Amino acid sequence: MPRSRPGALRAARGTHAGRRPPAWAREAPPTDRLSPAACGGVHWTAGARTYPLGDLLRRYRAFLRSPGSRLRLTAAVCPAPYCELDNVAVVRDELADAYRSLPPESRRALGRVLRLLDAEFRRRTAHDRDACATDWSGNPRPWWHRRLYEGW
Repeated sequence: MPRSRPGALRAARGTHAGRRPPAWAREAPPTDRLSPAACGGVHWTAGARTYPLGDLLRRYRAFLRSPGSRLRLTAAVCPAPYCELDNVAVVRDELADAYRSLPPESRRALGRVLRLLDAEFRRRTAHDRDACATDWSGNPRPWWHRRLYEGW
């Protein structure tokens, strides 16, 4: 029987299965309210993300700290890369992508943080009945894109 190549073995095992973040990742500074072990996973996979996870969580929390009982999302007016983060729905998209790329322990920790933030987001924003439920390719849009926007 021929020997399996190491890359094929890793692919069959999964991206993070049975592996811990390296020591340098576990010793990195903390991210938001995550445990040191979860922060290790966040720093370990940071190269795969466009925006830092701590910055995304900070922007999401800042939106939820806005005054008023009801909040409305604002569409980004500038096409530059960091301007798109003015829209909190895009921030939540990036957080969802980051969540999917994390190892299991870090994913659970980020999931606990996101559950609390999402509950507050649902409570303080109104559902838009007229929002399109699918994107241009026909895929369903996440619930956070179907909230009321400012001026609409």
